[in-house]
Amino acid sequence: MTNSLKAIRRETKTAGQLNALRTKGLIPAVLYGGKNPNLKISVEEKYLNEIFNSESFLSTVINLNIDGKTEKVVPRDISYNVISDKPAHIDFMRVVDGSKIILEIPVTFKNKNDSPGLKRGGVLNVVRRKVELQCIAEKIPENIEIDLTGLDIGASIKISSVKLPTDTKPTITDRDFVVATVAPPTVVKETEKPTEEVPAEGAEGEVAATAEGEATTAPTKEGEAAKKDDKGKEQSGDKKQAGDKKPAAEKKQEKK
Repeated sequence: MTNSLKAIRRETKTAGQLNALRTKGLIPAVLYGGKNPNLKISVEEKYLNEIFNSESFLSTVINLNIDGKTEKVVPRDISYNVISDKPAHIDFMRVVDGSKIILEIPVTFKNKNDSPGLKRGGVLNVVRRKVELQCIAEKIPENIEIDLTGLDIGASIKISSVKLPTDTKPTITDRDFVVATVAPPTVVKETEKPTEEVPAEGAEGEVAATAEGEATTAPTKEGEAAKKDDKGKEQSGDKKQAGDKKPAAEKKQEKK
């Protein structure tokens, strides 16, 4: 995908001059590469924003128009303002026909509805959202498209199984790295609370009856003990009275 962007030459040298450009809505930039010398330029922020928010911005070929002359370039580096988080400076590299260039190309996925694993609740786990490829300058791909048709849970998509764009190859060649997997569903089950044992009605009735029996028999035993104490006191009292009468009768006989 090729976009067009207008740029103007700049002669700024100090930080103050660069800040003055930014307040006017211009972003300082540098153009380098090829046989031509490096060139200081600036681009209008409002036109840059139209392509800047694209995920493939750093791999997008741009027709850069400088004073009526067009050059093919790719953005290579962006620095940002630490406060506003807006672009503060951009490096553009010339695209020379026939040369090879290394770029990070975005990965896209198609036919998600034809994946049995995703239909059964599986999750597409993207390991690499971009893959670094070596490309021919005039044939830079917009993206790497991966077909998910027929992939089930547990499937692993390695770079060797991906159909890469023409005239491109991965820069990592020492291993067959994973691009994405179809992972099992991640569902967290709530732990079940242990059920409390509830006694049966008969058992509960027996417990209640036993408890009630103990409660009712306790006062009865206390009453019996009290009665026994009273009887003991009465008997001891009778004995004392009987003992008192005997000496009185003996006294009467003595008087007679």
